[in-house]
Amino acid sequence: MTEHVLTLDCPEAPGIVHAVSRFLVEHDSDIIDNQQFGDRRDGHFYMRVRFSTPAGGASAETLRQDFETVAAPLAMWWNLEPVSTRRRVLIMVSKYDHCLNDLLFRTRSGDLPIDVVAVVSNHRDHQGLVEWHGIPFFHVPVTKATKPEAEAQLLSLVSEFEVDLVVLARYMQVLSDDLCGRLAGKVINIHHSFLPSFKGAKPYHQAHDRGVKLVGATAHYVTADLDEGPIIAQEVNPVDHSHTPEDLAAIGRDAESAALARAVRWHCEGRVFVQGRRTVVLR
Repeated sequence: MTEHVLTLDCPEAPGIVHAVSRFLVEHDSDIIDNQQFGDRRDGHFYMRVRFSTPAGGASAETLRQDFETVAAPLAMWWNLEPVSTRRRVLIMVSKYDHCLNDLLFRTRSGDLPIDVVAVVSNHRDHQGLVEWHGIPFFHVPVTKATKPEAEAQLLSLVSEFEVDLVVLARYMQVLSDDLCGRLAGKVINIHHSFLPSFKGAKPYHQAHDRGVKLVGATAHYVTADLDEGPIIAQEVNPVDHSHTPEDLAAIGRDAESAALARAVRWHCEGRVFVQGRRTVVLR
């Protein structure tokens, strides 16, 4: 058996599930799992179906060609591909290495369905770690004067390595509006959930001074509005007065790593649909 994933979203209308089910039956397919959501407020429908086809059955290309006749009348945005498809990911990092370490470990252990094809950093701190994993490392310094050239180099690497997704794993540089637009829907960022309450340096010290009771992190798509892109995943952990600023930072690192890994997984498994300023995640 060969397994595929079909994802789609379209305006809400009667008969969507019936049309998809009929297509799968006509192609001797067996549904393994299915998630769907009809948003009554927006009048929009979302669906993700994992299904199998018999050995020697229709190829992914044939299935895609045949599904056009289903999708067109219902104005669907859709994608159909084998479950084995792996996304080509480029990671960007500065000096904090916890998210980078976590992503590299999860990839090496087979936990994430991705191939990390390159790592870009504005510092050389993690070059040895990246190269130990057998991944190309690119040092791209960024200053106010050299930012256009640095972003042009990044776009060149995205093209050269045929990158599907860019992950900002605590990359401490703001991407330009132009770059955000050119990579729209293809860049995921992680930050602590104290924004905008605790901006600037040492947010965990600020949080400690205010006696926070929760430490968290947010993974989201990058847009021109800084840290305002559609949210994909969040992680929250309870804390109390006994935690030092260093304790909060350690808990925050775990939260950031967990939220980012989930966001990358859900994106690469085709579970995330962007609808305006928010997302629908079919888990």
